[in-house]
This record gives sequence, C-alpha cells and structure tokens, in this order.
Amino acid sequence: MVSLAPRVVSRPEPCPHQPPCPGCPRYGIPGVAPHAFERLRALATSAGLEPPRVVEGPRQGFRHRARLAVRGRSHGPKIGIFASGSHRVVHIPECRVHHPLVNEVAEVVRRAAVSCHVPPYSDTAHAGRLRYLQIVVERASASAQLVVVTNDTEPTGLEPFFERVARDLGPRLHSLFWNGNPERTNAVLGDRFVHLSGPQTVVERIGAARVHYPPGAFGQSNLPLADELGAHIDALVPDGAHLVELYAGVGALSLPLLHRLSRLDVNELTEHSLAGLARGIADLPPDLATRVHVHPGSAEHNAALVRGADVVLVDPPRRGLDADVLSALLEAPPRRLIYVSCGLDAFLREAEALLARGRLSLRSLEVFALFPYTEHVETLAVFERRADGGDASSASGCDETGAAL
Repeated sequence: MVSLAPRVVSRPEPCPHQPPCPGCPRYGIPGVAPHAFERLRALATSAGLEPPRVVEGPRQGFRHRARLAVRGRSHGPKIGIFASGSHRVVHIPECRVHHPLVNEVAEVVRRAAVSCHVPPYSDTAHAGRLRYLQIVVERASASAQLVVVTNDTEPTGLEPFFERVARDLGPRLHSLFWNGNPERTNAVLGDRFVHLSGPQTVVERIGAARVHYPPGAFGQSNLPLADELGAHIDALVPDGAHLVELYAGVGALSLPLLHRLSRLDVNELTEHSLAGLARGIADLPPDLATRVHVHPGSAEHNAALVRGADVVLVDPPRRGLDADVLSALLEAPPRRLIYVSCGLDAFLREAEALLARGRLSLRSLEVFALFPYTEHVETLAVFERRADGGDASSASGCDETGAAL
C-alpha cells in the first residue's frame, strides 16, 4: 500500500543560475503560488469543503524528464532554457531541480558537440545543426533515454558525434534517438525519429503495471509526486468498477488499477502515446489485457464513452476538456468524475459548469506541487453525481477519500 501522506521536504541548495534563468521564479519557496491557491480555496469554500490540501514532493532533483535548447557558438555551446521573451539560451549545467543524470547527459552532449564539430542551431539564420535535447531518466536502470534534435531531414554525418556520446555515457545511456526538426518553428520535436540504440521505450513500473514511454509520448517530469498522485487516484476507484479514461496518454494512471477493475476503456489521440499504451497492454497477463478496450482518436469523438461508466477519469491538456466531453459529462454525469488538471483557468471554468446543473457535487479537492517554484499547479478534483439529481439509479454514501460508491 502506498502512503497517501505528504512527503517530507527539505530546503533546496541555492541555485547558481538565478538570475538569469527564468525556470524557477519561486525557487526555494514551499507550497504553490498564493494566487492559484486562493482561487482553489474559493472553489472549495463555495462547495462547503475545507481549503484544499497541498501535497508536496522532493525539493530538488525531481525532474526526471527535461527538454533543453542548444544554442551559442560551436566552441562553447549553451544547453538550457530560453531567457524570458527570447531565443537566448541560459546555460544551466548545475540545475538543482534536474535529476543529476540529466545534467550529466547534457554535459556529455556538449563536450561531444565541440569535439565532433556539430554546430548549435541559430534561430535567426535558421542554420546550424544541434537544436534541442530531450532527456528522460528511467528509475529502475538509472539510465537516460536521449533524443538529439537537429535541424536536418536525416542524421547523415552525425555518426562520430553519436558514437562519442554513447562511449562517454556507457551504461548510463538507456537509449539514443535522433529527431529531425528542420522547420522554422518553436516546437521542440519534429516528425522524424530514428532509433539508434537501446530499448524502444523507457519503462516505469507503477503498481503491477509496466508503463512504456516512447520518446514522442507525453510523460510527467516530477515522478516522485506523480507516484503520489497515482496513489490518491487508486484510493478513489472502487473494486469492480468500470473505468473510462479520456486523454489517457500511455496509461500511467489507469493501467495500474486494472487488476481491480471489471472493465477499462481508454482513449488517446497521439500516435506515440498509443504506441506506449499498446506496449503496456501487451505486458499484462492475458486475463487482465482482455479487460482493456482502446479507443483511438480525439476525446471529443469518444465522448459517448462516459455513458454507463462507474468512474470517469480525465487528465486533459492545459486548455481543458473538449466541448463535447464537457457536454457529455453534463448530460450523463457518471457516479464519480476524477478530474486531474494542469490548467487552472480551464479547470475553474469547467468546474463551475459541472456544478451549475446541480447534478454533480464537488466532494474533494487537492493541490499537487508537480511544478515546484513556478506559477503552475496540478489539481485533483472529485465530483460525484447527486442522489437527489433526478436519477434514481445514482448512489452516494462516499466520504471525501473513500472509494465506495
């Protein structure tokens, strides 16, 4: 059983990159941004709840996933994040919030680029080659999946650079991918991937499930606190439930619950996340795999799945729910709706809409500091169908943390 108690946090070491690094504007300050908390407190108060609990995790070394820009001169590339309002990279070799292996991989790449004469990308000239890095740490193997993004349509001529990176990282390199992004765009990844070495996916064991992350799939960066979030969701889903998850990604929230479910319907749009989801399902025992039903495409086109579900789980992008999904939840509210949100404005707007009809009530609200030292918050809200909402088949009798419906 995973503990639901907040983790003990410690004061982080001073940051050597502030200023000018804009990545952690609240560096060292515990909790979440006060203005965000006050807006969530107001929602809780209006629903008759106590102020939301803030769940925190480690204060440094928590980022197991990072996308870093590469700019500067060939003899001295800078690897880090853009200064505010610019394409000027702030070099952050000793970032305190990165897992140490992220910093180590970035430095190995930087040295290899200088040694092998791979020039950094220039936004103004749309020239140079080395554009971005994506680094993902796999906890079990203590190694890193590395995606090297270049301003190319193919990785021709980069072989010595890749060999140098692989040699210098040794067993700390989980896998190596090339990604081509030759367009004038602010997007990090392009459409072209080449798998150069190592496993195809990073694997995280979450509960009894093996969750697979191809390099193009979305994944949480703050894994310790993502585990905590998953444990809270586990406690909210009753045994034997029919669960529908929209915006499922690779299944990190729902696949670990499968052994307790009667049926799981999952919806996902993107090709890379669907590939990771398929690998995760393939790793399941056959009797569990048959309980999973995958519905590719947009959540909007799969909104009808919410009808008949015991529990609906949504974790939409920052813009919030698709209009048809919100409409379906309003017209046919499930017994329980678990809403995970990384977009505060969208969540508050949609919470108001969900409560306005009087058929759903807000039963609990928690705040997760998945993005410490920033203005962003992650919320976990539980809505339940009201027993007096005109649906004789609805059931209640659940406290704010219990799973019984």
